[in-house]
Parts: sequence; structure tokens; C-alpha cells
Amino acid sequence: MSAGSDQDGQLYIRYLKEEDDDALGILYEKYRESLILFLYGIVGNMEDAEELMMDTFAVLASGTVRYQLRKDALFKTWLYAIAQNKARMFLRKARKYLPAGDEGVAEQLKDEKAGPEELLLKNERYASLYRALDSIPAEYRQVLYLMFFEELKSEQIARILKKTTKQVYNLSARGKTALKGALERMGYTWDL
Repeated sequence: MSAGSDQDGQLYIRYLKEEDDDALGILYEKYRESLILFLYGIVGNMEDAEELMMDTFAVLASGTVRYQLRKDALFKTWLYAIAQNKARMFLRKARKYLPAGDEGVAEQLKDEKAGPEELLLKNERYASLYRALDSIPAEYRQVLYLMFFEELKSEQIARILKKTTKQVYNLSARGKTALKGALERMGYTWDL
């Protein structure tokens, strides 16, 4: 991959240098839904995921974090890393305000969801896959989401999740096993 092939990165740089709002708008339209789904997988609540997606783009719009075209990392990897950091800060802050003895924030927030995958995923097979992903541990879900839905490579996923490539391989293998079990419980026999 060459730095010249990262068109999204070039769009973002154009936004920063030329104050081209259309460039940021293109990136927003391209990544909005996939970022919401990614963030939903972390926080378990669609409204929070949408707000975190907006926060991620607010960071981009402000230009307070710097992006540079690189041979070894795409804009998409950088964007998802920002979104992941926003979600982690959100969960950390939310945990601080939970009464002692409460379960994790993600568990509490999951009770509030109302089938968002039906709204965002039109294909029933993908909706079933997303429901199955929702039933496996978050660490596996994040790796598999980035792998299946965003088609990122292990090296890119490792950067986003701040893990080694070997850890990503291990998480994906365990995640595939867990996902296969979840799908079988739902009555599907898909090969991963």
C-alpha cells in the first residue's frame, strides 16, 4: 500500500489545508454508519454510539489531532483508533458514575437497545450475523467486526485496538469459534 493510494487521507488533508468542508462531508458520509456500528459494538447503546461517532468527527473537524499520509497505515485505521479512544473514555467516565456493585456499563446499556441492527442492516443474513456478534465477548466482537464488516487487515486492527498482530490473530480465532457457536445456537451453520 502506498501513501498515494490513501484517497481518504488525501481528502482529510485537503479539508485541513484548504478548509474544504465538502471533503469532510464525503468522509462523514462514507464512514458514518460503519463507525456507529463499530462504536455500538463497544458501548452497547445506539444513541451513545451515534453521539460518539459525532464526537469522533468533531475531533477531525477541529484539526486538533494530526494525520499524516503513511505507507503503513490508512486513514481508516487512524479514524477507527480515534473512535475507539472516544468509546474508551466514554465507558471510563460512565463507570465512574455507576453505584458500587453495578455490573459493567456495557451490560447496563445493552438493556436499553431496541434492535438497531434491523435499522442499519438491510440484509437478513448480516442482521443475524450482527446479532450473533452481539452475543460474544466485546474483545472478540471488535476484532471480528473490523475484519468482516470493515475488511481491515490484522495489522490495521492491531493498530486500532492497540494490540500486537499475534493478539489479533488469537482474538480472531477465539472470536470465530465463539461466533460459530452463537450462530449454531441461532440455527445457522455458516463456515467462518
